[in-house]
Amino acid sequence: MLVAITDVLCSVDRRVWARETSTEWWDHIVLQSWDDEQWLQNFRMRKATFMGLCDDLAPNLRRMNTRFRDALSVEKRVAIAIWKLATPDCFRSVANQFGVGKSTVGMVLMQVCRAINRTLTRRTVTLGNVQDILDGFAEMGFPNCGGAVDGTHIPIISPPHLASEYINRKGYFSVVLQALVDHRGHFTDIYSGWPGKVHDARIFRNSALFRRLRAGTFFPDHKITVGEVEMPIVILGDPAYPLMPWLMKPYTGKLDRSKERFNYRLSRCRMTVERAFGRLKARWRSLFGKLDLMESSITAVISACCTLHNICEGKGERFSEEWTSEVRRLENEFAHSITVFILYTIPHFSLL
Repeated sequence: MLVAITDVLCSVDRRVWARETSTEWWDHIVLQSWDDEQWLQNFRMRKATFMGLCDDLAPNLRRMNTRFRDALSVEKRVAIAIWKLATPDCFRSVANQFGVGKSTVGMVLMQVCRAINRTLTRRTVTLGNVQDILDGFAEMGFPNCGGAVDGTHIPIISPPHLASEYINRKGYFSVVLQALVDHRGHFTDIYSGWPGKVHDARIFRNSALFRRLRAGTFFPDHKITVGEVEMPIVILGDPAYPLMPWLMKPYTGKLDRSKERFNYRLSRCRMTVERAFGRLKARWRSLFGKLDLMESSITAVISACCTLHNICEGKGERFSEEWTSEVRRLENEFAHSITVFILYTIPHFSLL
């Protein structure tokens, strides 16, 4: 009896139970007809960069066809993930766009992000040529500087556990991305996942970056003499960060002209990290769309976006200022929704 049932199932056309979806748009329009400008606007990179990314990820993403269904190609897997990261579209919208199931989008997104992190992050998010970095920041006004550090909030949906710990000072749920960038705005160290309520200084002190800087193993031993003081390679932070021999922060309080000049030069160099965060979120707009993911998946997506940022910057992919304007619009809409939420909920809570 069991053999007979199996024979019947195997003889059934797979279209009876495997939903057929249209792939015309991806297979025949995007792959064959789109020019570089269309690729750039929708995938944030030209087709040549995209195909190079697929080649790098193929060993981790290639799947075998089965007798029941054909596996998605590596190119389509990467396209689904990149599209989801580059747009504020929901999972269902992306699924309809590519002719796949909603659950497939979520599965493919995480497969691609983890493949990026395994294959590319370590060799892409790295210091590179330290002398070039020192020279770059020196030209901007700060000698022997190896990077600028800061944190930014990545909105998420309310987590199921300890939700209040994720509410940041602006009133929404988030996790923090801490990043060190070089003079070009490339990420050289990233650390994410701490709840939005946690102060930047605490996150920094718990990071591997802090431990390596304190041990003197992150940068090579390269000192210069300033006045009568030997100065190691330093990083720059805002007033929230602790003052260290290897971390400079602005003067506060009443300032004389020399301190004002110091603060100006520090601020000018530190703006590189703020600009990098702006370009990161403008390219990968999903980072401003309340990541609807499990907590264990959020850091993988953030890390993959930082890696893709470096790839795009390194390949010279054009950055459109229109993307920045769009992110500002999304930020304003997000801030308005938070304000409305607070106005409508706090009075109700006060009546309880």
